[in-house]
Amino acid sequence: MIGKVGRVTGRVGPGLVGEIMVSVRGGSEAFYAHPQRPDEEIEPGAQVLIVDFQAPRTAYVERWQSG
Repeated sequence: MIGKVGRVTGRVGPGLVGEIMVSVRGGSEAFYAHPQRPDEEIEPGAQVLIVDFQAPRTAYVERWQSG
């Protein structure tokens, strides 16, 4: 999962358990998400990069700017 790009569907921020959707196995799946930087807030609709992952469904993310 590390290195995959997803889209925020539930706000990611300090003290929150956010949600992201990630393309997996030909479909999209939801994962819990926390910010990699503890003070960062990421709004719904933003793209994020998964930088750490804890099975089964928890991702640590940072904001992603494509190309």
